[in-house]
Amino acid sequence: MTAADLGPLGRPARAARLVLLGAAWCLLVAGPAPASAGVSTAAPVPAPVAVSEETVTRVASRLRCVVCQNLSVADSPSEMARQMRDLIREQLAAGRTPAEVAQYFTDRYGEWVLLVPPARGFNLVLWALPCLGLVGGLGAVLIAARRWSRRPSLPEATDPVPVPADRERIRVELERFRD
Repeated sequence: MTAADLGPLGRPARAARLVLLGAAWCLLVAGPAPASAGVSTAAPVPAPVAVSEETVTRVASRLRCVVCQNLSVADSPSEMARQMRDLIREQLAAGRTPAEVAQYFTDRYGEWVLLVPPARGFNLVLWALPCLGLVGGLGAVLIAARRWSRRPSLPEATDPVPVPADRERIRVELERFRD
């Protein structure tokens, strides 16, 4: 081996090139990952927008509290509802629309989190059922009222005239009773 074949530190040049190539490859593959972890270069983060409490309450009043289930997030005193209101405020401040915020909670908890579910699919049956029940009930009342008003009136009860055999039997019974 000659001095030209030796690389830095007295190692062969070919081995030095392989080590440098391997180091460059590692830096190329692993280098950018820690620097860009958690940072998206796709779109800049929008500046926070001032959100009014009225807007937060309006969005929160359309969502059901996942703890109370009979109250809206705006009306519920639970800690979970407070956290949901804070999340609504953060998302609105980040520039999301009320519809996007509602969709976020729908994706996370399902359609039952909406106090007023959309009238589509199976929910359409739930919207129509009370109306159908009301129409059916009114129809049943009208039919019953018609039947009741058309019922023939009963003839007045008259005292029946006893036949002679009955008269004789009544007379005998009365005499026996008097004795």
